[in-house]
Amino acid sequence: MTFPSLRPSLETRRVPAFAVSLLCCLLALGCRGREGSVTLAGSTAFQPFAEKLAEEYDDAHPEVNVTVQGGGSALGISAALNGAAQIGMADLVELPPDASALVATVVARDGIAVVVNPKNRIAEISMPKLRAVYMGKIRNWKELGGGDAPITVVSRESGSGTRSSFESILGRFDLTSDAIIQDSNGTIRETVANDGNAIGYLSYGLVNEKIRSVEVDGVPCSSENILAGSYRLVRPIYLLTLGAPRGTPKGFIDYVLGPAGQASIVADGLLPAPRGAASPAGGVSDAPAPGPEGGAR
Repeated sequence: MTFPSLRPSLETRRVPAFAVSLLCCLLALGCRGREGSVTLAGSTAFQPFAEKLAEEYDDAHPEVNVTVQGGGSALGISAALNGAAQIGMADLVELPPDASALVATVVARDGIAVVVNPKNRIAEISMPKLRAVYMGKIRNWKELGGGDAPITVVSRESGSGTRSSFESILGRFDLTSDAIIQDSNGTIRETVANDGNAIGYLSYGLVNEKIRSVEVDGVPCSSENILAGSYRLVRPIYLLTLGAPRGTPKGFIDYVLGPAGQASIVADGLLPAPRGAASPAGGVSDAPAPGPEGGAR
C-alpha cells in the first residue's frame, strides 16, 4: 500500500489541537499521587484490552499509575509525537508517514469481523460484494441471497484505525453517503444488534451473542484462520513511542509482550504478537505487520 492514498483523516496534523490539549489535561490529572506513571492514548478498538492490561499491571506494580484514553489511531499517533501520551495505540494495516518518527511495537493482531444481526440468514459475503455494499452499489439483502430488505450500512468514523484498515484491505473506496457512522466498536455492535437489516465491522475480540459474524470469501473469522493467514481482514496492534521506550513505559510494554500480557490478550480474543516481537533490549519491535492478504509476511 502507498501512503499517498491514505485519507487525510489519518494524517496526524489533522488531529485538532484542542483534542491533544484536552488529553494532556486528563492524563495529568490521572497521573497524580503515584511514584511513576505511563499514559496510553489512541485506538478505541484496543482501548478495552489496554484497560484490562493496565489493571493487571497496576495490581503487580501498585507504585505505577497507568492511564488509558481512546480517541482513535490518528490521535494516538499525534499524542505520541507531541508528548501528550508516552505510548500511542494504533490499529492500522500500515502506519502513515508521520509515524516514521516513532518506534512501533506490534503487541497483538486482530481480525476485523463482518457482522450482521442474528436474525439475518446471510452466512457469507465475498470481498468484492462487501466493498460494493459499503460503496452503496448493493443496497438490498436480496442481492446477496437474503430477504427483500434495504441494507443498513454501519461504519466507523474518519480517523478510526479499524475503518482505515477495513477500507485499505478491501481497496480504497468512497463510503456510501447514507452509512450510519459510529465512534467505537461498542456502538457498532449495539447498532447491528438492534437493526435486523444492518451490516457492520468490528474487532474480532468483541464479537458476542448479540451479533453474528459472517464468512468472508468462504472463510470464517476465527483465531485459527487468522493465524493461518486464510482470513484476510487482519491488522496489527501497535504501541508507539517517541524513541526506544525506557523507564515506566518500557516496563509496561515489556509486560504486554511477556507471558502474562500475551496470555491476557489471547484470553480476550486477540491474537498474540508475531514471534520475535520483543527485542533483547525488551519492548522494541521491528517485526513485520500482517500484510493486506492477512498473514504475517
